[in-house]
Amino acid sequence: MSGVDRKNLTVTGRHAALADPNFSVNEEAVIVVSQAFGPRGDNLVGISDATFDGYPAVTVGVRIGDREGLVHLSPIHGDTRKSGFVDIEPGTRCQLFCPVSGELLGKIGDVEDGSGAAYYALYLTDKLSAGEVVQISDVWGHYHSRIIDDMELISYWAAQHS
Repeated sequence: MSGVDRKNLTVTGRHAALADPNFSVNEEAVIVVSQAFGPRGDNLVGISDATFDGYPAVTVGVRIGDREGLVHLSPIHGDTRKSGFVDIEPGTRCQLFCPVSGELLGKIGDVEDGSGAAYYALYLTDKLSAGEVVQISDVWGHYHSRIIDDMELISYWAAQHS
């Protein structure tokens, strides 16, 4: 398991209690987000025709000054592909919103890399819990994201590929 941040990884085995995971893992340990909810509980996966490698895109609204549009993000964790409203200069700070409700995505915290970027929440379940979230950066071209899942994504994969 190269590339795993072992210092910050804890495997407890709680994943066994998860009846219907909100992600899927293929044989090569590719993490695919199958649902992502906005701040009012709207599922943002598959609301457009955009797909990446056959998987429906995660769609978010992006606003920069008086310009705004929909950006379709690859649901494959670590994949930087996107489509839609993408004519944006790298390094531009973006306002991120739910394309269904129009509500701003909730700020989770600052990215701790000195870039000045912040993480915003797309929830993995309709419980809208900060413990089950995809965190995306608000700076265009700053490809930092994290998946936080109380049901331990890595341990789920490990159990399936022992």
